Amino acid sequence: MKKIIVIGTGGHAKSCIDVIEQENKYKIIGFIEKNKTKNKNFLGYPILGTDRVLEKFKGKCNNLFIGIGQIKDSSIRSKKFKKLTSMGFNFPVIISPKSYVSNKAKIGNGTIIMHKAVVNIDSKIGKNCIINSRCLVEHEVTVGKNCHISTGSILNGKVQIGNDTFVGSGTIVKEGVSIGNHCIIGMGKIIKKNIKDKKILKK
Repeated sequence: MKKIIVIGTGGHAKSCIDVIEQENKYKIIGFIEKNKTKNKNFLGYPILGTDRVLEKFKGKCNNLFIGIGQIKDSSIRSKKFKKLTSMGFNFPVIISPKSYVSNKAKIGNGTIIMHKAVVNIDSKIGKNCIINSRCLVEHEVTVGKNCHISTGSILNGKVQIGNDTFVGSGTIVKEGVSIGNHCIIGMGKIIKKNIKDKKILKK
């Protein structure tokens, strides 16, 4: 198996471990934490240090994955993805074997498709996205880069989601509706009309 390093040591990183292990394509060699601590391991995997140590892994392990979650702000994930890509690191697509992804869907680098998610035919998911557990991404949906489509949410046919947008757990978006860039859609919403950029809909 190819080697991979995961960035982050929070709750989302824990979920990523399970998906990466079960996909069985990449061997996790360690984790990168935000700030230097005395911790030496994370759920049985070594903590390699902070971002500063990544340079020495180039050539030894060129695959990285961002295990940092995203709700209110996509900037941490997007900045790290951009910076580390420019350094020459590769961000593979991670797909749970317990999910369904159409072979006619397109998934961008650095995106994770988590357990029980469905991505149907002719859908396009951008780079560095989280398609979380039990999401339904229906036919011809477009999701921009740096998005988090949270647990159990439903994007019906031909929905369009802009860049850097969060869609909360259990939210249902009507077919053909567009949601703009940098939006935050709270948990359990039913979206029937288009939403402009930078809109925040609270829980």
